[in-house]
Amino acid sequence: MRRLATLLLALLSIPAAAQRAVPEDVEVRRDVEYGVVGDVSLKLDVYRPKKRPEGLMPAIVWIHGGGWRQGDKNNAANAIAAARRGFFAVSVNYRLSGEAPFPAAIEDCKGAIRWVRATAKDWGVDPDRIGVWGSSAGGHLALLAGCADEAAGLEGKSGYAKVSSRVQAVCSWFGPADFSKAGAVSEDPVALFLGGTREAKPEVYAKASPVTHASQDDPPVLMIHGDRDTTVRLQQSEAMLKALTDAGAKAELITVRHAGHGWKPAGGTPEPTADEIVERSLKFFEDTLGVTRGSEEPPGK
Repeated sequence: MRRLATLLLALLSIPAAAQRAVPEDVEVRRDVEYGVVGDVSLKLDVYRPKKRPEGLMPAIVWIHGGGWRQGDKNNAANAIAAARRGFFAVSVNYRLSGEAPFPAAIEDCKGAIRWVRATAKDWGVDPDRIGVWGSSAGGHLALLAGCADEAAGLEGKSGYAKVSSRVQAVCSWFGPADFSKAGAVSEDPVALFLGGTREAKPEVYAKASPVTHASQDDPPVLMIHGDRDTTVRLQQSEAMLKALTDAGAKAELITVRHAGHGWKPAGGTPEPTADEIVERSLKFFEDTLGVTRGSEEPPGK
């Protein structure tokens, strides 16, 4: 029995360890505090290239998925990929819905963006070139962070409250965008996240929906979504695309054929592939934020 328990613990530790593996060309700084809410210390992990880019680096804030109720910043493969391409990247922990319902998670994500901007010069970062990127629930929070301005009342007060949380680019992978559409998103995690049902809290469902906040001055948005996704249906990204383009903002939707949630194959081989999706996402940030590469140690902390 003891041997079985030891084996199970070892197996359970493999995914987390794999997520935390960092290549030699990336420097990592873990558990950096970006804010405090009550007695909760909010943490993020920093990833940056060991080779110093010429000039200031653009930054990417990565937001993990997990239905707003699970997951953590160790899901950082995309942040690491961004650092390898010359970006300063952070992977963020935020309060999950079992701990604090909406708007806690978006307030935390905006707090992390403010932290990046407020401490930018310490890390060799350009405070005017910040992007946000997330998948699933993280994709929703990325869209909301990018489109909901200060007037939306979602800023929170954790850390550097007087600093802007505006970003200059948004990438959402299969993120929910319109909670008013019944059946388009798995219902149970949404009700837990928003603190009640759609019928009981229609105003909260609207406020939490990125489509509500689409406006002409939103930053460029790239959405990527599988056509066979039954967890967050493709119509969610299509609705966000329409809201943004109708408002006069710049937006693009890439539909992945034969792909379910998380690019799981459904009815064929996903096209584009997972590697191509990462490449297109990074290219989007390079085009919108700009990036240069160099050969010296990074400045700052």
